[in-house]
Amino acid sequence: MRGARAVAGMIRLPCTVCLCLLLGLNQTLAQSPTVQERFGAALLTPDNTIGLDNTVRRGARIVFETREAPVLGPDQNTPGHQLLRQLVASGLAAGNRGDLYENRDRGHSRLPFGAHPQMTYVVYDGALEGQGVDYGLAQVMLFDAPLIGNSSTAVTGPIWRSQPRLALTSPGGARTLYQNYVSGQIHVYPEHRDHDPERGDLLPANTPYVLISQGSSGSDQAHLEALVMIMAAFRPDTKARLLETGLIAPTVQMVYRRARNGIGTRDAYLSGAAHPSVFSADGINLAAMVGLANAITPDAVPPLVRLEVLEETTPLPGVDYFGDGLSEMLFDTPSAIARIWRSKEGTRRMVVTAADTVDPNGRDLTFDWVLLRGDPEQVRITPLTADARYALIEIGWQDPRPAPGTPDILSARIDLGVFANNGAYDSAPGFISVLLPRHETRLYELAPEGGKHPVEITRAAAEEIYFDPMIFPVLPWSDQ
Repeated sequence: MRGARAVAGMIRLPCTVCLCLLLGLNQTLAQSPTVQERFGAALLTPDNTIGLDNTVRRGARIVFETREAPVLGPDQNTPGHQLLRQLVASGLAAGNRGDLYENRDRGHSRLPFGAHPQMTYVVYDGALEGQGVDYGLAQVMLFDAPLIGNSSTAVTGPIWRSQPRLALTSPGGARTLYQNYVSGQIHVYPEHRDHDPERGDLLPANTPYVLISQGSSGSDQAHLEALVMIMAAFRPDTKARLLETGLIAPTVQMVYRRARNGIGTRDAYLSGAAHPSVFSADGINLAAMVGLANAITPDAVPPLVRLEVLEETTPLPGVDYFGDGLSEMLFDTPSAIARIWRSKEGTRRMVVTAADTVDPNGRDLTFDWVLLRGDPEQVRITPLTADARYALIEIGWQDPRPAPGTPDILSARIDLGVFANNGAYDSAPGFISVLLPRHETRLYELAPEGGKHPVEITRAAAEEIYFDPMIFPVLPWSDQ
């Protein structure tokens, strides 16, 4: 369902990176020690990185050496590789000089150095390794250069989960991913058991901040190569503009999603097929991704969608749902909002605005609010202003449905996408996600005053249907 598409003029250009942490990053790093690249590697230590005020995060300022290296290794000869070589050789593409790569699984699934010789590899010394700064979810380091990374790891034990699900269910985890995103970092993590026919799609929300690969160890490799090649394919002046505006990671995400196999039209891009929780390697089209990235000119770079919830249904704990200290708010970040449906009520509403979205070059913007997954009969999007920067979203309770493009994987999540178009390109999506408890069966009847009245709620046991213990408490009874 597409709810709104309208035009709005831009009259101001605030900084894209709004978080105080990131606003002060460059200023802090300007006074910090530098990390000198040597032979394609940058060694990080406690002494050449700096702590960022009032956070657990550290920053690194990289000085890149001048060295001659081809953009690709000799064994890569698909049409996409050949196109990238030609563009770099002619000066029409920037290549990967000044780009970072970090492996966060200690070599378990490392990007081969010989495949992308211009990349600078981040290396952590023993002290930082001892603190775990180099391993698993990227939660500590921020860099003054664009970075592609990966970690082919997962959490095991009673609260087993992929690294993305860990981030999305941990306090502050989604905001950390957003900080990485606007500082120019994209990491690839395998879904490892979180997106399979056995249990369905277990990701509690969708975000544009990372890429999640279908599969386990090593499934991230094809996606890493695609991201590195997109980064290399930008025109030199466009890449400089993306770095200046903090838009390089959002633009890489847009190119990756827009140029995948099967996403040949704008309508396809504005659909759930282009924005699943998890991406398979089968959809990667390197030639299309290189071509689209190289076509973007500096005055046409797409904006970053910025969202804010203004009003929403607020249930009462102990009345509308049980669970001491629980909330329906999973997280609010500027480009991804997530809620958990705990309330017994059969409908919910939100008023959301994209008013803070601006184009980096002052272009007029149009907005599309799109249902990406969920029951279209139970979701209604209504623009509240002529420019469609504000929308009312009404959602009715619904049963799990197959995730887009994967009929054998059930999803109990509703995703809405918000896209800004500047007349040249659509932006990367902003997401609004609502997670429903898949282990609950609910019976509603239409109330005389309108809406749905709950009649019965039955909860399956954990051994019958898996539900995330970090989100849903065990309530082994039925409500009538």
